[in-house]
Amino acid sequence: MKFNLSQPLCIFDLETTGLQITKDRIIQIGIVKINTNGETEEYSRLINPEINIPQESISIHGITNEMVVNEPTFKEIAQEITSFIDNSDLGGYNSNKFDIPVLAEAFIRAEIDFDLSDRHFIDVQNIFHKMEQRTLVAAYKFYCDQTMSNAHDALYDSKITLEVLKSQLIKYKDLKNDVPSLAEFSRAGDLKIHDFAGRLAKNNDNIVVYNFGKHKGKTIEQVMNEEPGYYGWMLGADFPLFTKQCLKKEVNRIKENRQKEKNANIQDKLSLLQNKYKKK
Repeated sequence: MKFNLSQPLCIFDLETTGLQITKDRIIQIGIVKINTNGETEEYSRLINPEINIPQESISIHGITNEMVVNEPTFKEIAQEITSFIDNSDLGGYNSNKFDIPVLAEAFIRAEIDFDLSDRHFIDVQNIFHKMEQRTLVAAYKFYCDQTMSNAHDALYDSKITLEVLKSQLIKYKDLKNDVPSLAEFSRAGDLKIHDFAGRLAKNNDNIVVYNFGKHKGKTIEQVMNEEPGYYGWMLGADFPLFTKQCLKKEVNRIKENRQKEKNANIQDKLSLLQNKYKKK
């Protein structure tokens, strides 16, 4: 199975200290990179999370505190990871809701400006759920007629996810073999999610709106006018760092546009006054 790629595709998986995007940390990353010529590369690292790995998490992935205590922190290998996935689209299993938001948080904490805006994101789980409604273990059995033997190893899970994606393309003839189409099909919901966590989205006019709570569906600018303190509340509340970063960029864009309009209005008034005095 060969993918039609305009740029590399990185299928990746994370093992973490838990399931909270804002609080938990990465302890293992596994990546399978498919280059445009079809050749693949692999990357796998254990990572010191700098916080305790709870026993309930250890019982799932088997990675103990002792296994990572002497491993590098995410900040120490962040540039290494960015170099590997640079100029690549990203994919995974439940990656749009978990792995990508967690990765984005880690880059921000490491003070790495890793641009996720100009990429496509394929979530193999969303394709599976839209087609068959199953889990990764069941997906592997269903599509590949194979049984997973080493679940919750990040690189192994990435390889399995890649195999499932290949089998989905073979099985479903109406799925287009190109990343933009797969990314669009695997997107959950009608709105285009703007921040991965789903707190911000883009409406049909491609304008950023709030996607939760009492202001759901309203544009950021509309809420700035109606309730100016809402922006400050979001920045101070327990939302993902990437959500806050996206919100800051949108608010700054709105403020810049308002200032440009204000300057233009001032210039128009000055021009009118100058013309008025010239006539005199």
